[in-house]
Amino acid sequence: MNFFRTALLLAGMTGLFMAIGYMLGGSGGMMIAFIIALGMNVFSYWNSDKMVLRMHNAVEVDARTAPEYYEIVEKLAAEAELPMPKVYVIDSEQPNAFATGRNPQNAAVAASTGLLNRLTYEEVAGVMAHELAHIKNYDILTMTVTATLAGAISMLANFAFFFGGSRDENGNSNIFATIALMILAPLAASVVQMAISRTREYEADKIGAQICGQPLWLASALAKIANAAGREVNYTAEENPSTAHMFIINPLSGQKMDNLFSTHPNTQNRIDALQALQAEWYGGEGPLTVSNGGTMGANQRRSQMQQGHDDGPWGGGTARANRPSRDDEPEGPWG
Repeated sequence: MNFFRTALLLAGMTGLFMAIGYMLGGSGGMMIAFIIALGMNVFSYWNSDKMVLRMHNAVEVDARTAPEYYEIVEKLAAEAELPMPKVYVIDSEQPNAFATGRNPQNAAVAASTGLLNRLTYEEVAGVMAHELAHIKNYDILTMTVTATLAGAISMLANFAFFFGGSRDENGNSNIFATIALMILAPLAASVVQMAISRTREYEADKIGAQICGQPLWLASALAKIANAAGREVNYTAEENPSTAHMFIINPLSGQKMDNLFSTHPNTQNRIDALQALQAEWYGGEGPLTVSNGGTMGANQRRSQMQQGHDDGPWGGGTARANRPSRDDEPEGPWG
């Protein structure tokens, strides 16, 4: 399904690219845009992940340079039965993360320094499990290609002014068409990436909770990230807004409205869904209040999270839905 969705996306983006080319240069401009679009489709499929990582100045790390972070990803990848992805760090105070790549064999995860410094070990695990869920679902191909093509369409629309605007039937510059082009083309690209983002985040939250075995780890992390995203500026994301849909929380603002023009679902709705999952799996044990930014102390949070039934790669159990309470199983490394 994700491959079909990606193919449909590429076709739609190509059509939009050709329409912009026609408005800029008539039939000749449309043919040039078609050739460019074909080249971009091939290039974006094979290289869009590298482009996105480069946009955010991501630096690759390993078990020696970032041992705890790398260990988290390694354990979770094994639990999810995925190949070990490449691991990157982004130098940004805003806590956030994303995954990229064209398939699980060529995937990468990236976390900001703000996320690694501010979140607990458990919360980082929840976030990385979410990102691995995107890899497992092949969401990363659609997400990464969309980021590349949406950015290119927005850039092409901005070129309208430099080429004298679009032309009417007499070959005269049409400033109204140019203005419409500059507004509607980026908007069309944004609507596509928004539509992709909203539904897949809920599914990645659920599968991520299955991978790590603790829905509340991710719930607590989401509250912290959302609370900081509205105050901390992610400069590389601001410079490359077409990649905003790739992050676990919208890096451009702390939006709380669930509407067509938000790149992510409402954060509190996601937290509520994770808490419902916690109640389903563990009979409502260990409720965690995270709607106010996850302000409880680390020790209290850790105690509520574990509750004697740690699972996934730290508790020896197998991550799966509808899991029973496991009070008799060994605790994780913090117990």
